[in-house]
Amino acid sequence: MADGKIIHVVGTGTIGEPLIGLLCDAKDELGIDEVTFYKHSPVLTDRPKVKGLTKRGANLAVSEEKVKEFQELGTEPMYEAEEAIKRATVIIDCTPKGTGLMNKEKYYNRYKNKIKGFLAQGSEFGFGKMYAVGINDDAITPKDQFIHIVSCNTHNIAVVIHTLAMENKKNRLTEGRFLCMRRANDISQVKSFIPAPEVGTHKDEKMGTHHAVDVNQLYKTMGIDLNVFSSALKLNTQYMHSIWYDVKLDKKITKDEAIQRFIDNPRVAVTYKKAANLVFSFGREHGHYGRILDQTVVVLPTIHVLNEREVIGFCFTPQDGNSILSSISAAERFLYPESYKEKLQCLGAFLLQEV
Repeated sequence: MADGKIIHVVGTGTIGEPLIGLLCDAKDELGIDEVTFYKHSPVLTDRPKVKGLTKRGANLAVSEEKVKEFQELGTEPMYEAEEAIKRATVIIDCTPKGTGLMNKEKYYNRYKNKIKGFLAQGSEFGFGKMYAVGINDDAITPKDQFIHIVSCNTHNIAVVIHTLAMENKKNRLTEGRFLCMRRANDISQVKSFIPAPEVGTHKDEKMGTHHAVDVNQLYKTMGIDLNVFSSALKLNTQYMHSIWYDVKLDKKITKDEAIQRFIDNPRVAVTYKKAANLVFSFGREHGHYGRILDQTVVVLPTIHVLNEREVIGFCFTPQDGNSILSSISAAERFLYPESYKEKLQCLGAFLLQEV
C-alpha cells in the first residue's frame, strides 16, 4: 500500500474531522487507496471521534512517545507520526494557526522530493500558493507543490466577487465593501465565546481587516488587483458567519440578473431563510457531516441594486465546508493531474443548490 495513493490529514479539529470523514466515504470514487490521520493528544473525550474515524476506514497515526497512552484509551495507532508522513502521496494540514508553517519547516520540506503535494488551511500565510476551488484554478501550476487553502470567509467574499463581477476573466469590479460578522466560536468548541458583539479594528491601511487582504492576494494569483475593503465583528453566536456585501460594477446590472447569477453558480447555495440558525440547521440535516460544502449561502430576499451598478445584500458562510471542498479538489489534482475534474464530480451530490 505504501506505493498507493494515500492522503494523510494532520489534525482532527473543525476542518480535519469532517474532511477525513468525507475522504473515507468517497474514497473509491476519488481513487484513494488509504486515508491516514494524525492525532496529537490522547484525550479521553476525543476517544469517540477517533473511534468513529477509524470505523469509517481511516488509519490513526500518533507520535512515538504517545503510542502507549493512545492504546490505554482503547484506540490502536496504525502508524508513527513521521512514518505516516513518509508514506503519504498528499498531506493536508488542518492544525491550528501557525502550526502548519512550523510543520512545513520541521517535516514537509524534508520529504518534498517524495510527496506530491502539501496543503494547509486558513491562516498559514507563506505556506504556498493561495487557492479556492472555482476561483483561481487556472493559477495553479504543476510547480505549485505547497498550496494554501484560504479561509472560509475568504472563500465567501471571493465567490461573491467572482459571481457578480468576473465576466470571461475580465474584472468588472470597481469597488467592493464587506462586513464580516463572525460567529464567536464553533459549536464544537468551549473556549473563546464572547458575552456581546465585539467590533474589530482595521489593521491594514488600505484594505481594513485581513479578509479583504486575503481575497486581494487570492485574486493576485490571477494577475487581478481588486479594490476591496473589509470590516469585521464577532457576534455572540455559534451558528454561522454572516457577510454584508456592497459590490460596485463598471457596467449595469439588474436585480433579476444578480439573482440569476447566484442561482447559476453551482458552488453557490441560495436561500429565502433569513436566520442563520435555520440555514445552519438545514446543513446539519442535509449536509455531509452536517456541513454545507458550498462556498456561500446567498440570502435572495436581501439582494438590492442601487444606481443600476451596485449590488448589496447578505450571505452566510458555510464555515469549514467550503475549505473542505477546496482541500479535496487540490488533493485530487495532485493525485490525478489529468483526470481530477472527472473524479471530483462525485462531490456534486454534496453541493446544495437551495437551503
